[in-house]
Amino acid sequence: MSQSIYSGEKAAEYALRYALVPNPSYQYFSSHGDGGGDCTNFISQCLHAGGAAMAFGTSSPWWYNNMGTSQTDDDKHSISWAVANSLYWALRTRYEKKIPGIKAQEVDDLGLLRIGDIIQYENIGGAIYHSAIITSFWFGLPLITQHTYNAANISYIKSAAYKMHFMKIIVD
Repeated sequence: MSQSIYSGEKAAEYALRYALVPNPSYQYFSSHGDGGGDCTNFISQCLHAGGAAMAFGTSSPWWYNNMGTSQTDDDKHSISWAVANSLYWALRTRYEKKIPGIKAQEVDDLGLLRIGDIIQYENIGGAIYHSAIITSFWFGLPLITQHTYNAANISYIKSAAYKMHFMKIIVD
């Protein structure tokens, strides 16, 4: 088994490069109504650009496979690649079960987070609805980069969030 090395700095560089203009090599998920969007697809791209290897055929898969040109129905991905709640549970389950590859330890202390870690946001109904990546710090507080809406180095605080999940990315 080959070992991956995750670079939060490389993940953040990717995030900042494609924050406002999405990477055309990947399908872009437009928002519709009160749901959906490209946030988690974008975060998965960032994690992969940082060195996290895709995980096929595991109990907690995380992968993207562009079978054709982007923006077509030929784009295939695991649910955890593109859905915030699914990414949260995949990363957390992979950590708890010590599954090799990408995983995340949920921490309570912002001080433990570094560039390239992610924050996931939960609404009052208990659904994790948004994912963002830490790309900088300002006076010790994380700044995030995200899609849906597309933004770079903004405050991590979201008024709609009932709870935030601070996810320290680990790749082994």
